[in-house]
Amino acid sequence: MSQPVQPLKNAGLAAVLSALWCGLGQIYNGQIGKGLLFMFIQFINALLCFVFIGFITYPIMWIWGMVDAYRQAEELNKQQNVIQADA
Repeated sequence: MSQPVQPLKNAGLAAVLSALWCGLGQIYNGQIGKGLLFMFIQFINALLCFVFIGFITYPIMWIWGMVDAYRQAEELNKQQNVIQADA
């Protein structure tokens, strides 16, 4: 039985969504738990801004979220192309 065809993900859109709201790109990629975790971590980082460490951790997590969303979208597309080629 063949697997259902998943639409390809736009890696640029995934990165932009993560730039707008950390974790949103992961949710777009279908990684709901990971996206919610990124959002929770950013919330903690925002609170940490009150003790100044958040000024370091917040942008690091923000950039990591964008890069991760982009790379994961690319990986999902690559996997989908392999599945389609095997079908």
